[in-house]
This record gives sequence, structure tokens and C-alpha cells, in this order.
Amino acid sequence: MSAVRIQVSACALSATVNHLRYRPNYVVSTSRFNNHFSFRPLRVSMSSVPPSEPLEIAVKASLTTPSKLGDCPFTQRVLLTLEEKHLPYETKLVDLRNKPEWFLEISPEGKVPVINIDGKWVPDSDVITQILEEKYPSPPLVTPPEKATVGSKIFSTFIGFLKSKDPNDGTEQALLDELSIFNDYLKENGPFINGKDISAADLSLGPKLYHLEIVLGHYKKWAVPDSLNFLKSYLKDIFSRESFINTRALPEDVIEGWRPKVEG
Repeated sequence: MSAVRIQVSACALSATVNHLRYRPNYVVSTSRFNNHFSFRPLRVSMSSVPPSEPLEIAVKASLTTPSKLGDCPFTQRVLLTLEEKHLPYETKLVDLRNKPEWFLEISPEGKVPVINIDGKWVPDSDVITQILEEKYPSPPLVTPPEKATVGSKIFSTFIGFLKSKDPNDGTEQALLDELSIFNDYLKENGPFINGKDISAADLSLGPKLYHLEIVLGHYKKWAVPDSLNFLKSYLKDIFSRESFINTRALPEDVIEGWRPKVEG
């Protein structure tokens, strides 16, 4: 089962990439004959034009609606990168409750996302987005190192609050503290993490905030305080982007996806 989304690139034909930071990239190598897998370096060549064929990417299928994208903020991060870079891609929906053999051959650990780049299946959203940035540098999405961790503690404090059964254990305040820090940062540096232009850090944080808003609203009857007005504007800006609308999971899928953590 697969769904296709193809976009024509609007990439410029040249870009300055002196600010890119390179590190070894790795690709999973599998064998259908001996059922073993290993990781080996993947060589990446820069390109100023999009691929002639859509990039294949295995993603989680919806739990509630046939032929729809499922809930996975890490997959959405990769899809947002593809969208913002105007790269054509084809999603291959995977039922993670009943993983097909073809999927386990390309992802032995059974995790998404996994993308086919130059004939090699590459796992891990961190690795995938770095490769996409290096291979297709225009438009640039690199976040400067000193800003790359802004907002990075929000997701873990959100999970702590979500799973909490004790209203007095401090998990809600821990989340509010992190959201307030991010709000103050945006006040001085926004509207996005890297200023006026969206960057990789936003594409990583945005899907997590989308899950936060839906899940805490449903299970905790909780919402981001109106007093955090710069954060509220940030959410509006991110969630209304065409790239986000094209790649977001259905709210009911986000709710169902988090149910085990809440009820477990």
C-alpha cells in the first residue's frame, strides 16, 4: 500500500554551503539470504537539482483511516524537509502492527522513517535530514550550532507530564518552564528559531509541538497558556505552512498513537 506526493522543485541552481557541517553518514545494508545487517558509510554527492524520480520513503500508516499517513513526529520531520526543499517523494505506508517482509528487509529494526537515497535505504531522521541537506543544499535549512538545541527539552518534559498520574509531582511546571524559556527566546530571536527563516530545528520541533497540543488537549484537557503569546504565534506559523498541512497526521491518529503511554 502506498501513497504518492510529488512536487516540482523550485530549487536554485547554486548555493553557498560553507556553513554545512559534515560527518560520516551510514546506511543499513541487508541480505535476504542470511538475515544479517550492518552499517557502512554512505557517500553523498551534492546536487543542485532535484532527483529525476521521487524519493521512496517508508512511513507509518494511519491507525484509524486507510491509505493515510500515521502519527510519527520523526517521519514528519523528514517529510517536512522534503517539502521545504521541493523534492519529489513517494510514501510507502507501513502497518507497524503487522510489519510486511519487504519492510523488515529494508529496516531490520522495524522502525520508520527509512528513505531510499541513490539506491540505498537509510534509517534515522537525524541521518536522513543531514544527508538531504548535504545532497540538496538549496534552499538551505541548516540551523547554526549555537541555536540547534533551542527547545530541545520540551518533548521530554511533555512526555513526563503526559504520563504523570500525580498532579503535584512538578511535571506540569517543568513543561511550563521549558515552554516559557522557548517563548522568551522567540521574543528576542523569532519568529523562527533561526530568525526570519525556517530551519531544520523548526522542522524537528514543530511536529513534536503538534503532538503536544493534540495529546495534552485530549488526555489532560490542557492547553498552552495564552500568556505565552510568542509561542502561540510560532505554533500558528508552523502549523499553517503548506509543508506542514501536507505532512501532518490526523488528530485522531495522534491520540491513538499516544494511548499506550497514557494508559500503560
